[in-house]
Formats: sequence, structure tokens, C-alpha cells
Amino acid sequence: MPYSNSDTRLNLSAGLASVTVAGLLVGLKLWAFWQTGALSIAASLADSAMDLLISGAGLGAIIYAARPADDDHAFGHSSVEDLASLGQALFILGSAGAIAAAAIGRLLAPAPAPLEAQSIGIAVMAISALVTAGLVGWQYRVAQRTGNRVVAADMLHYVGDLLPTLGAIAALWMSVRFGWTKVDSLVALAAAAIMARGAIHIGLSAWDALMDRAAPQEIIDGIAEIAEIWPGVRGFHDLKTRTAGARIFVQLHIELDGAQSLSAAHAIAASLKRAIIEAYPQADVIIHKDVWHD
Repeated sequence: MPYSNSDTRLNLSAGLASVTVAGLLVGLKLWAFWQTGALSIAASLADSAMDLLISGAGLGAIIYAARPADDDHAFGHSSVEDLASLGQALFILGSAGAIAAAAIGRLLAPAPAPLEAQSIGIAVMAISALVTAGLVGWQYRVAQRTGNRVVAADMLHYVGDLLPTLGAIAALWMSVRFGWTKVDSLVALAAAAIMARGAIHIGLSAWDALMDRAAPQEIIDGIAEIAEIWPGVRGFHDLKTRTAGARIFVQLHIELDGAQSLSAAHAIAASLKRAIIEAYPQADVIIHKDVWHD
């Protein structure tokens, strides 16, 4: 079931907002890192740079995945989301490793690395946190309205970004207040761990989708429950699903009374399809009609 025009516009607005915010944060944090030399800001900067790549790829995926099926792509173009996610996951892992190595190097150094202009860094990171919170609010609204999983995933990613941003603020404040410069490296290590964990999750999810993994069991069970009690359906079998990007492809064989008219059988199948899509808007449903044998 394709998105409506209004839903598509909302999804695009969320994607454009994400790219704009990520670009703004990269500029702000790059300047703050240049002023302070804080690794915690470097970790947050790297995270924002990855956000920019991820958001850009997500926006491209939203645009490309919205294209209708054609002769070369009979099931649509939604798998592009998984290809983009897999590449992003590898990039995130590499960046997390580089940040962790730099943080460990500073922790093992005989003299602590000095931090400078901490007040500037605190101000920039506070602005970053406020801008990120505003973006998350808009993405949440769009995801609730359209059910788009790309927007929802991007929202969760930015929610996770708030932690290293707040951690950088805390590290800079402790450096000013107590002279605890090593907190900066500890926050960077924690941020790198969070980035690596998220990258592994994103990468595995993308791999599963590219390998045509079935939909989550709760969705399969939910579709089965709808079909089992649907009026006119005497039975069903061969319920198969696979995922591609934000889409779930469903194939289902239903058993109908062979004595009824073709028109009546079609009406039963069509109403069941509408019910499944209403329950799972991301589903693309194909229903095969078989004759029920007592």
C-alpha cells in the first residue's frame, strides 16, 4: 500500500529537517572542537557527521523507495533502505573505533591533554541538545502520523545522540569546575561504545532484510489472527512474509466456499486485505483464493 501524498510530504519534511539539523550541528561542533580540543566534542562531532550521512541516505531512501513498482522492480524499490543502512553501519563502526583509540591514548598519556575555551564548548553543545530535541519532536509527530519506519528509526538515532551531547557538556563543566580533564576521554569512550552498539544493530537488521528474513513473529501472529476470524474465510495456509526496508511483503492462501460466486469470493479477499493493511500499514499483501474442501 503506497503512502498518501500528504504522508509522503510529511516523510520528506522529516527527512529534510534531519539533513538540515545534522548539517548545522556538524558546523557548530567542528568550530567547538577547534576551540576546545575536547575529545568528547570530537565524539559528538563524529556522531553528527554520521548523522548527516545517515540522514542524507535516509532522505534518498525515502524518495527512491516511494517510487512505484516498475518492470524491473516488480516489488518496488524499498530494499534501497537496507543497502544504505548496511553501508552506514560499517562507517559508524570505523568511526567508533577511531574515537575509542584516541580516547585510550589520552587516558594512557602521562600528562592529561589540556582543554581550552570550555565555556564555548558548553554553549555550543547546549544549543546542539536543544536543536536535536526539537528535531526529535517533529520526527515523532511524523512517525506517529505516517507509520514510516525510516523516520522512526532516524528519530531513535537522534534520541541516542542526546546522550553523548549531554555527556560532552558534563565533561567540559567538570574540567572547568574541578579540573577533571580525563572525564572527557571517558565520555568519548562511552559514546564510541554506544555508536558501535547502534551500528551492529543497524547492520544486522539491514542484513536480515536483504536476506529476505520473515517479519517479526508478533506481526505474523497478528495477520494469522485476522485471517482466522474473517467472515467467509473457512481456513488459510502458506502464510509467508519477508521484509524490505520499511515494507513487509505478505502472501496468504485463504480457503473459500466454492459454491459462492466469484464476485463474492473476491469481495471476501479484498476486505481481508484491507483489514491487514489497516492493522499493518507498511504491508504489501497478496492473497490467493483456494476452494475449501470439507
